[in-house]
Amino acid sequence: MKRMTAAIVLFLSGTTLAMAQSCDEFWYQRNMIYKQAGYCFKTAKAIRNFGNAGCRYDDQADVPLSARDRAEIATITAMERARGCTP
Repeated sequence: MKRMTAAIVLFLSGTTLAMAQSCDEFWYQRNMIYKQAGYCFKTAKAIRNFGNAGCRYDDQADVPLSARDRAEIATITAMERARGCTP
């Protein structure tokens, strides 16, 4: 099953509706990818939202991500920047 967030689908379809998503939604989508890959979160917000149960990687650079995941994160990050979201 292909995993593609609503933001990516909207972005790829060329619609401006992707900009309608909030910074929190982009943040959640991006971090969900890291959670599913085993990242150990450090911020209180991320730990509250995702927890660290079963995490395996303390450094984001060590998280094994597929090319699709990396592209999805890059797209979400670009949309966050365009929207003016803060990290």
